[in-house]
Amino acid sequence: MNVLLRTENVVKRFGGLVAVNQVSFELYEGEILGLIGPNGAGKTTLFNCINGIYRPEEGRIFFRGTDITGWSPSRLAHMGMARTFQIVRPLAELTVRENVMVGAAFGEKRLPLSQTARVADEVLAFLGLADRADQLAGSLNVAQKKRLELARALASQPRLLLLDEVLAGLNPTEVDEMVETIRRIREQGITILMIEHVMRAIMNLSDRILVLDFGELIAEGTPEEIAQNERVIKAYLGDPKLAQRFALEE
Repeated sequence: MNVLLRTENVVKRFGGLVAVNQVSFELYEGEILGLIGPNGAGKTTLFNCINGIYRPEEGRIFFRGTDITGWSPSRLAHMGMARTFQIVRPLAELTVRENVMVGAAFGEKRLPLSQTARVADEVLAFLGLADRADQLAGSLNVAQKKRLELARALASQPRLLLLDEVLAGLNPTEVDEMVETIRRIREQGITILMIEHVMRAIMNLSDRILVLDFGELIAEGTPEEIAQNERVIKAYLGDPKLAQRFALEE
């Protein structure tokens, strides 16, 4: 398998706080790679280093074989990297369609405005939001705003999609629906790196899982291996029987 994303000894500090400490990993094309760990472990900070919000103090980041360390988010979007955020912030005074058109205009293909509405409507149909296209984005409920955030990212037609707690705030039925949506996104050939605390979802979606604790990568492996890792259980999962059930649950 081809490596799509690689980090080498990435370090990010905030004053005396080391938020990400010497993190190295590889993400392969077509893979779903989960990223888990306690609150404050450095997961979103690592995302922010990868997609250019922060520049790491040490280490290198490679995407599609190119050293992208310190590149801006807009430049990375043009290269095929898209991202959702833990706290969704739609452009509330624009319609749902117009929000998604923004994503289409700033992706790798940099589509002209005349083509962005078509792409937006295709993505909204895929995500079950077609009937909301003409609504103001600010009028959507939480689950719909999560899908809109995802739609805006998908409209950029990315090669790599970073998902930051896309399941947070959803009820069990909505979680199940979103899990199936993420599987369908991978089927389209999009590689996914996702942060998530909903364990039954991340364990069943991921091909492999990375575990961060206090900014350090403490484990990497299949869901089954992670569920049985004593260091992970102690730092994050808690009950080993519960952890094993998450790994095996369909």
